[in-house]
Amino acid sequence: MKLLVAGGDRVDAGKTTFSVGLLSHTGARGFKPRAGNNYWFDHDDYQRATEQGRLYGKDARRLAAASPGDVSPEAINAIHRLWHPSPGPSKGILGQSARQFVVDRVGDDEGVGEFVVNGTVDVPDSATERLPLDGAPRVTSLPDFNDLMGVMHADALAELREEILATDRAVVESYGDIARPLDGFKPDAVAVVEPGRARFYDGRRYAKACQIASGGPEEGQLEERVANVVDLIDRAGAVRLPALDSETRKDPQAVADAYDHAYDALLATAFD
Repeated sequence: MKLLVAGGDRVDAGKTTFSVGLLSHTGARGFKPRAGNNYWFDHDDYQRATEQGRLYGKDARRLAAASPGDVSPEAINAIHRLWHPSPGPSKGILGQSARQFVVDRVGDDEGVGEFVVNGTVDVPDSATERLPLDGAPRVTSLPDFNDLMGVMHADALAELREEILATDRAVVESYGDIARPLDGFKPDAVAVVEPGRARFYDGRRYAKACQIASGGPEEGQLEERVANVVDLIDRAGAVRLPALDSETRKDPQAVADAYDHAYDALLATAFD
């Protein structure tokens, strides 16, 4: 059984809270193929990870903690990107307004991963001191970065995809409002989560809609927006989600109890 959780909103959709409750409800293992956080806005999370000489975010940490067994955040998160605010008009290598990429952690090599550094920005001293960045490749242009991602990032994602396929029960969480975080992954069912509701879709139809939205399998990108994909298919169902207080959100079993009606509807979609 493979389930995908995607977000209907770009931020604060509630994907991770929904996902950790789903892990508790099903006993599945969680995966977050792509993730990122911001040195400024997520500084506590940045500090927690880098003080251990590692780079991961709170979403992967919560999913790993809610998964059966002893699972590290890096083991379920192939790529983590550290961002930094970027005042002024410059959009940097990736063409992002108001932020620039600083460091990527790729894969889970020896429990830490390999790193890629943006050679056009100042890396925070704490990152240089705490992370094994000596000898890491430094990119200074988008073509160079694309070439490197076509090898390092692609290999790490392919390895994680094979692990997901080999896992009996897997919950895969996407990022932002991106429809799919992993090329070639065809879930049994999809939950699109946003504040106040969850919508459910047949996984095969959803995967096909991702291909159509991106122009087909030969042109497919991993940046199809959820809204563009779900506009192409009928939903299998929808439920309301109650707001949860902070204490409930911290407890996967409490989330599972609060959202059990949603999880039952999602599983019914998967096995229909």
